[in-house]
Amino acid sequence: MTMLLFLIFLLNIALVASSHLKPGFYLNTCPQAESIVRDVMKKALIREPRSLASIMRFQFHDCFVNGCDASMLLDDTPNMLGEKLALSNINSLRSYEVIDEVKEALEKVCPGVVSCADIIIMTSRDAVALTGGPEWEVRLGRLDSLIASQEDSNDIMPSPRSNATYLINLFNKYNLSVKDLVALSGSHSLGQGRCFSIMFRLYNQSGTGMPDPTINQNYRQKLNNICPHDVDQNVTVDLDSTPLIFDNQYFKDLVAGRGFLNSDQTLYTSPETKELVRLYSRDQDEFFNAFVEGMLKMGDLISDQPGEVRRNCRVSNACPANNLMFGFE
Repeated sequence: MTMLLFLIFLLNIALVASSHLKPGFYLNTCPQAESIVRDVMKKALIREPRSLASIMRFQFHDCFVNGCDASMLLDDTPNMLGEKLALSNINSLRSYEVIDEVKEALEKVCPGVVSCADIIIMTSRDAVALTGGPEWEVRLGRLDSLIASQEDSNDIMPSPRSNATYLINLFNKYNLSVKDLVALSGSHSLGQGRCFSIMFRLYNQSGTGMPDPTINQNYRQKLNNICPHDVDQNVTVDLDSTPLIFDNQYFKDLVAGRGFLNSDQTLYTSPETKELVRLYSRDQDEFFNAFVEGMLKMGDLISDQPGEVRRNCRVSNACPANNLMFGFE
């Protein structure tokens, strides 16, 4: 995507009103929608607790790329490279089958009603709530995209090497504040990351041939043992000290120099974000409140492209002329 087209896209996102999004959107058309989603998520938690961390991050990877439209769920086709194999998603995001289970359950009760884009929003909220984090009322009423773009995902999504300045500028393009950035980074309270994402921090930070000096020495030794030079770089490491619980331990770890990703630890070494990290490390309620605010703002990123309610989240509907919708009334 050229810079001009990228700026035009950002303008489109900014101009499209999200006023049609509202809590209880499906009360009349599918009143059981949110309880159905929650039931499937509870089963997923029991079956594989780690799956909820990936599902929670679906909202980030979806909404930042052309708005919250479930484009990230589309499989590749002969004429389209989807976003699942984009640099930030491949070997990282998983548990797409849970979304399939949710959609199947909803289609049995309310066929053709609940969009996959709204499923991402609901499951992300439930992933947080079911692992000890805050509850909140989600705004619903999105459409599913007709296409996906691997190129756009590669151009937009940040690298684990990103520094705070880059992240602040990226979030600002979506009208998300520094506060939103720090709070939403707390999503790394759940889950694991790959050795691939930190090899440069351990062995060649900024091309020096040395480790990142901001890493706590004991933590660095632990990472060296898990991720030696010759490691299979898909080996995973906990993102914080309580990877199955959504809490403020992530921020406590950053203060102690135990951030896993460069894009995490930079939030404590940067003066623009350091005080917010300290605040959230001391006050979990402050973090929870800011996280909910950020998730709601991010969920309002809607593009102006036409869409539909997919019957299968992995593919666009076979007869778009019969299913195409340009907005909800």
